[in-house]
Amino acid sequence: MIAKLYERWLLEMWAGDFRLAHELVTPGFVGHWPGVEVRGPERLIEMLAQGHAPFADVTVALDVGPIVDGDRVAARWTFGGRYRGGMPGATAPEGTSVSFSGHDILRAEGGRFAEYWVISDVQTFSRQLGLG
Repeated sequence: MIAKLYERWLLEMWAGDFRLAHELVTPGFVGHWPGVEVRGPERLIEMLAQGHAPFADVTVALDVGPIVDGDRVAARWTFGGRYRGGMPGATAPEGTSVSFSGHDILRAEGGRFAEYWVISDVQTFSRQLGLG
């Protein structure tokens, strides 16, 4: 069950169906991004929308997993898209293809995700966009 929940999380919600957050996470959901803590489905939707806004033709692929251990699931993914512009400090031209990978760990509670930890390849992402 957790494996299927994760597939919906990644392949549907992260691919663009942000409203699924209400089905897939608990009301008390906490997402831990490096330097940022996100609470609740509405704030998660805001984060997803902000993350997608600079990109067109977004693709999300499941590379490894999901690997389930009790109430936790882990996986490796790859995000891809075409840069639309608008990121402060980015020097890449609009239309630049971007692709980077990351790892997720999530904790489920009552058939939904209650907690999320992510780490992604920020160096590759930044290099492709000409950031810093």
